[in-house]
Amino acid sequence: MEPGNPSLEHLKQGMRKNWMAGDFGKVASFIAQGAAEFVQRLDLRPGARVLDVACGSGNSAIPAARAGAQVTGVDIATNLLEQARERAAAENLGVKFDEGDAEQLPYPDAQFEVVISMFGAMFAPRPELTAKELLRVCRPSGLIAMANWTTEGFVGRSFVVTARHVPPAPGIPPPLLWGNENTARERFAKGTSKITMTRRPIEMRYPFSPKGTMEFMRQNFGPTAAAYAKLDAAGQAALAADTEKLYAECNHGPAGETWVTSEYLEVHATRA
Repeated sequence: MEPGNPSLEHLKQGMRKNWMAGDFGKVASFIAQGAAEFVQRLDLRPGARVLDVACGSGNSAIPAARAGAQVTGVDIATNLLEQARERAAAENLGVKFDEGDAEQLPYPDAQFEVVISMFGAMFAPRPELTAKELLRVCRPSGLIAMANWTTEGFVGRSFVVTARHVPPAPGIPPPLLWGNENTARERFAKGTSKITMTRRPIEMRYPFSPKGTMEFMRQNFGPTAAAYAKLDAAGQAALAADTEKLYAECNHGPAGETWVTSEYLEVHATRA
């Protein structure tokens, strides 16, 4: 797929629509603590120029700005950018948020000392191009840091459940491949001098039952809502039942709540 390709443009319009559906900001709030910990491990210096790619509602950009970095966030979903701007303004943080595509970042070469993406750039449909763009905008000796869901973790397993009922678009590499060490290393092999990877847990504590959590995600997580929209009533009921079952199996919270721990691959790549 190349720029100007109608099928690619149709795909990207659909992705933008999916991420703008529901209210991802509500979903993101349940991983905000994990995002703050991800940023804390970067040990950002005050004044460092940081780019948060596929920044969503600002989960990573906000703590990076709190650390004193000069932060820019970029995302395809304009409603999430508005949420991010409101969050930054509420804390008097001067974060710049731009509309843009991870596969064609609207910035000159070597503009940022640190380029981050937490559960964002992994969903772009052309991963090799995404990796090139992350490298392109990063300064030599700068850091690219990604957090990518693994297939084995809870979130990865939930994606697999959904894919059983609603097969993904053909020809698009599964986003979860970014959570595989060998794949991530291969995608960053050219243009880096060092790559370290660590599998880390992240806990999400939902104040709902497994069924309530399933309904919450169905209403607020855009890609999930889009998947349900492709099914008839029987198909929706089957997907809901399988999803609720997974939440119940993985739940380690108190009665009436759903606490699940997922896994992600933290990638730190040093730009050559």
